[in-house]
Amino acid sequence: MVFPVIGGDGKPTGYEISNSLRVEADDSPKLSKTVSTATNTTNMTFSFWYKLGELATMGFISKFADSNNRFHLRIMDDGSLLAYNNVSGTYHYKTTTAKLRDLSAWYHIVFAYDTTDSTAADRLKIYLNGTRLTSFVNNTNPSSNEALKIASDTSNPIKLLCSNDEDAYLSGYVSDLYYIDGQTKAPTDFGETNDNGVWIPKKYLGTFGNNGFKMEFQQTGTSANSSGIGADTSGNDHHLTVANLAATDVTTDTPTNNFCTMNPLDVGSDLRDNGSFAEGNLEVTNGATSGQADQQRVRGTIAVTKGKWYFEMKKLANSAGIGVLAVEAAHGGTSANSMLVEYNDGGEIRFFNGSGRTTKTTGIDTYTTNDIVGCALDMDNNRAYFHKNGFYQGDPTPDPASSPSGAGQFGGIQTGFTMAPCMFDNSSGSAGKGSFNFGNPAFSISSGNSDAEGHGNFEYAVPSGYFALCTKNLAEYG
Repeated sequence: MVFPVIGGDGKPTGYEISNSLRVEADDSPKLSKTVSTATNTTNMTFSFWYKLGELATMGFISKFADSNNRFHLRIMDDGSLLAYNNVSGTYHYKTTTAKLRDLSAWYHIVFAYDTTDSTAADRLKIYLNGTRLTSFVNNTNPSSNEALKIASDTSNPIKLLCSNDEDAYLSGYVSDLYYIDGQTKAPTDFGETNDNGVWIPKKYLGTFGNNGFKMEFQQTGTSANSSGIGADTSGNDHHLTVANLAATDVTTDTPTNNFCTMNPLDVGSDLRDNGSFAEGNLEVTNGATSGQADQQRVRGTIAVTKGKWYFEMKKLANSAGIGVLAVEAAHGGTSANSMLVEYNDGGEIRFFNGSGRTTKTTGIDTYTTNDIVGCALDMDNNRAYFHKNGFYQGDPTPDPASSPSGAGQFGGIQTGFTMAPCMFDNSSGSAGKGSFNFGNPAFSISSGNSDAEGHGNFEYAVPSGYFALCTKNLAEYG
């Protein structure tokens, strides 16, 4: 059993997306391309998949000359979608009442323009997961034959991952992005509903127009070339210039294989009020206040009741710890329904079972900044194993691959709980900081290990029989 994750149910689709681009707003990421010749200025389509990094006003696609000559497609801080076009002070804009707020989900978004349409309301169509959105907070339709600034302006670049004059940079994950120049497409050109009723990607078979492009965010290189992040793979060779992006920003977390991240909406009160998230919600910084340390906990977006799972955390600062926390439990304390196992940097493994806390230190190493600690979670035998830099902790030393009873610390995880990855702060107000790796590290690693299915990229070997927390593995083993 797992909690449902929108956008990728792990079933084979026939069209697999290999990569996404993980972007962090504070890094000012940008892809840009100046089009030298305008073609059709009234028809175009943008299609892409997106997984939110935060709830904020952020830009997907834009072109900016000045305040009276600009175009942008945005997500607003309440999760609504905004389309805006302004040419010489004449503008239209639409803001949807539908809101994207699930930070664990992949969403498919399509903006389709045809300003020649005789029906004003049909000149801009916005689709979410294959469904047309028809309810708007603001609803100014494009005028008949309105020229779209993004196509008519050949002096300023098209910009991806930001809005307007390079404000409102994007945070999260973007994948399988298309710009179709001079054509109005339907969402069914890019996606379909599978037998389980889930909207999934499919291969686009159409043309791209003179200035169109497709972004697959390939893993090699960062320059605008045929093998890098900015590569146009449509065949048009409209490669984009890359700014403030690196090889570690390319991930395998995609709409066809959704990976776990940490969840900013599932946190204790001190982390919610005083902490922060970055790097696609893989990097967590706890608050530097004097609040309760046990209210600094955060859970991951995927929780399980069976199967064997593996993940890592690099300690970046102060007192960051790794663990697993039941979704049925409160973030803090030892309430009657608590179920929590955690390994802290002070050299302790602690076990909460609702009736109290057991702490073990024998054979448990301390760890410090830049150490990588890992968790092998065995929900079939109700055990959690932890390692420091590849060495599993305990006396006797446990082997998660072969000794289900070898944890040697305390009784197993109680049945009836659904367990999720957890980070916590071992000291009140320490501003503990850690970077999680569920298979797509935001930090550079020196080795590179995948699970037996070929998923994930880990610093240390994945124990035999354990798997990365992603939807393809969940469909098979969860």
